[in-house]
Amino acid sequence: MAKAKPITGLDALAGTGRNARIIARERLDEFYNWGQYVDNPYYTHELHNLRIAAKRLRYTLEVFAEVLPEESASIIDELTHIQDELGALHDSDVLIALLRICLGSQESFATVEHLVVTQEKALAPPQLVSYMLNPHDVPTAEERRGLELFLRQQERLREQQYATFRQHWYQLQARDFRREVLAILDAR
Repeated sequence: MAKAKPITGLDALAGTGRNARIIARERLDEFYNWGQYVDNPYYTHELHNLRIAAKRLRYTLEVFAEVLPEESASIIDELTHIQDELGALHDSDVLIALLRICLGSQESFATVEHLVVTQEKALAPPQLVSYMLNPHDVPTAEERRGLELFLRQQERLREQQYATFRQHWYQLQARDFRREVLAILDAR
């Protein structure tokens, strides 16, 4: 998970509303920086970071709701929707990787290593992956057929989830969501 950028330009003597707007603008920039990965469904790590950036912006707006305009609530709703879409996508990514491990797919080992080893917070418990990689726990032919069917269903579901998210993202861009957020932050 990408670390949040430190916030600069805060003024301890200024009002909370002013500082809240500075923080929210920084979180909005982070959110849109990750937006460059929306068009590639295989940037799973980056899409997960987009979700985290949406969460940070949403939490900022929620924490400072009393000093921001009421219209912030609609922005919070959109960010929650994006988080939900990307969260479901992420859950599918993890499940697909685990199913591929169960089925002994060699290309999945690099994915699993990425999911378990290289991230600050593992997306799958290392003990579970170790268990699934145990050569003594090979699925039977019948179990394998069931797992393969389940994997194909999950891959189709993931494609649908990605298409839904991407369509939502471009609907937001068409209405200039960034400008909407900035207009709310500029309102007094």
